[in-house]
Amino acid sequence: MKTIKDPLHDHIAFDEFALELLDTPEMQRLRNVRQLGTAYLVYPSANHSRFEHSMGVYHLAVEALDNLDVDDTLRDEVRAAALVHDIGHTPFSHNVEEVVADHVGVEHDEVDDLLDGDVGRVLTRHGVEPDRVAELIQGEGKYGQLVSGELDVDRMDYLVRDAYHTGVPYGTIDNRRLVLELDYVDGELVLGEGNVQTAEALLIARALMHPTVYNHHVARISKAMLRRATRRLVESGVVSAEEIRRMDDHDFVVELRSHPETRETERRLSERRLYKQAVWLETHAVADDALERPARDVEEEVAERAGVDSGDVLVDVSSPPDMVESGARVVVDGEVRGLREESRLVEGLERMQGEQDRFGVYCPEDVVSDVEEAARSLYVDRSSAE
Repeated sequence: MKTIKDPLHDHIAFDEFALELLDTPEMQRLRNVRQLGTAYLVYPSANHSRFEHSMGVYHLAVEALDNLDVDDTLRDEVRAAALVHDIGHTPFSHNVEEVVADHVGVEHDEVDDLLDGDVGRVLTRHGVEPDRVAELIQGEGKYGQLVSGELDVDRMDYLVRDAYHTGVPYGTIDNRRLVLELDYVDGELVLGEGNVQTAEALLIARALMHPTVYNHHVARISKAMLRRATRRLVESGVVSAEEIRRMDDHDFVVELRSHPETRETERRLSERRLYKQAVWLETHAVADDALERPARDVEEEVAERAGVDSGDVLVDVSSPPDMVESGARVVVDGEVRGLREESRLVEGLERMQGEQDRFGVYCPEDVVSDVEEAARSLYVDRSSAE
């Protein structure tokens, strides 16, 4: 047994099985994949990695398994799934994932093919089926809910960890209480009696973290710039989406810097000379065709109206995040009930989340006024904006 110091969970204990998984190349790559992508351009200390997050998720999973009295092979399966659940993440995490997924046809939690290498060999050597671990990572079955579900240990770690490293006070939750109050009723993961407020705290934390951190306008601008550069790399044929999927942040930056199609974007990101907001409006104030047409078509039309190069216009339509936690189940007066039934907060938080979707148009600073005028003249629904 070996312990590793963590700023959130203090000392995390790893047995031989877990240590062998940690030492695989697939897990070690996560040391160089930022948990929050380009959010460090907003919050300079947000440099934590998927690797340390994975260790935190493992720790919470072990605590939950202890409390639920889960043992033997099932315990090893869930522990492994919690530890390796992020090996499918692309460089810069969610910033690049959408483009890669469009080309390779798998999301970050679909890791079946990634369990064929060193991770798969460690699993097999310890009597754990790689296919079973892949299923748990996707939330399948009774114990998949613990790894990926409304009350999973993944969000219990990342909310607190992201708040800690950005310095914002909004992601603070009592994750130890959450873990210790988990139980199964008829195969469904629930929070025990007296924990409506515990579940509400999880909802509130996530609802506040999205506009403050995950969807901060500077984070969205840098994400949009990185996403376009990724698309250019893949479409130019200089690197495949499958190759990008297996890179870490450093490898990917080298690729961006090495090709004329993306060199300027990489320079802007590294020097923090980001595009600026020309338009940032709630979507109800924008004409439907700006939201429904491909972003490239809108970008070209705005650029033509503004008299600038199409590469100088970026369109970004954000959608409100799904509040899957609001579907959590809690025990009230001895019976399992949906959180929506028991909490008046849920409706208000869901409404608040639904009002956060935005239509953004970004461009270099020297053409902001021209691009703003063009975008507004083309797409702003003035009757709803007034």
